[in-house]
Amino acid sequence: MPESRISRAKLRTDIILAVVFGLMALPFALLGNWADLVALLAFLTALSVRRLDPAWSLGIAWGAAVVQMAALRDLQFYDFAVLGVLYSTSAHGGRLLKWLGLASAVVGALIATVYLQVLMPLFEGFDVAGPHAWVIAAFLFVASSALLVLAWTAGLLARSVRDGREVRRREEAANRERELVEYRYGVEQERNRIARDMHDVVAHSLAVVIAQADGARFAAKTRPDAASEALSTISGVARGALGDVRVLLAELRHREGAAPQPVLDDLDGLIEGVVDAGLDVRLVETGERRELGTGHQIAVYRIVQEALTNALRHGDTAAPVDVRIAWADEAVALEISNRVAADAAGAGGGSAAGAVAVAAGSAPTAARHGITGMHERAQLVGGSLSAGPGTDGGFRVVANIPAQPRSDV
Repeated sequence: MPESRISRAKLRTDIILAVVFGLMALPFALLGNWADLVALLAFLTALSVRRLDPAWSLGIAWGAAVVQMAALRDLQFYDFAVLGVLYSTSAHGGRLLKWLGLASAVVGALIATVYLQVLMPLFEGFDVAGPHAWVIAAFLFVASSALLVLAWTAGLLARSVRDGREVRRREEAANRERELVEYRYGVEQERNRIARDMHDVVAHSLAVVIAQADGARFAAKTRPDAASEALSTISGVARGALGDVRVLLAELRHREGAAPQPVLDDLDGLIEGVVDAGLDVRLVETGERRELGTGHQIAVYRIVQEALTNALRHGDTAAPVDVRIAWADEAVALEISNRVAADAAGAGGGSAAGAVAVAAGSAPTAARHGITGMHERAQLVGGSLSAGPGTDGGFRVVANIPAQPRSDV
């Protein structure tokens, strides 16, 4: 692409160089006549605008050469300005102008040869058909064309170097942009993971604490021992939640991804804590347990945890919660079903849709990220999950997690 616009600094540099060249050529031009001064001025103008407008520069240079030949002037020092003009046509001109510059170099060498070897000798009365005239003419044409084409080639080389630098600069900019996008994506993924973990830890622990606190409040007068046991459970759950929150905050501060995460062996403790909170959980596990990768174990644990948390918060705590874990060679299937509380069903109009709305957190005081978090956890490990009303009017969570073995890498 041509340089259609250049900075003022570059234009000022070109003008200064043209003036310096003019001062060097001026003594030689003063030895001639008015045609030399006109040609010198024209060549200086061509040099001044060679990067601002290479096409005008080439045209002005040709005009100066015509004036010089019309006045039958011999080669002068200012003729070297043609080299700078040809350099600029290939270095800064467009595609058409670039090839016009090459054509001008070849045609100019031919015209200069004819002018110096034929026209000037004729006008000065010399013999143009000497024994060595054609040899001299051939040498002059080859030398002048080589010099002019060399100047044009130097401009083409400079253009290639400049274009290469521009391509590398754009590649580096694109690489930096891609790295920034990847970094932002990684940060966003990490934030989402920590947000899911925070929600799972806090929501589950608070649900247990609320259930135990309600039980302790009603049993405080009639069953002090039960109230004391409930308060002890609240204390233990709160301490555990506080420890988990501290781990998550440490991840936020230090960007460490190796913090302890729950595994399948922690399911028993999870269910035991929910049972202590007053929920009747019935666990049925079939098939031979397979070894899962860390991410898959976390997904199974968190899905069960969130489903039990929803059952504790929105379900009928007097009815049992069925947790079924079915192991197969290709996947592990999870099914958690519970009955929706009567007041929750009433809030939804007694319909299954109302049960879904309440369990999904559409109530103003309910968490809004539980069902979404379970879907995300299943999808991240290549599984699937569905949550909705069951056939008995309750709520049912069904998930399928691929049985991918642990990686030792």
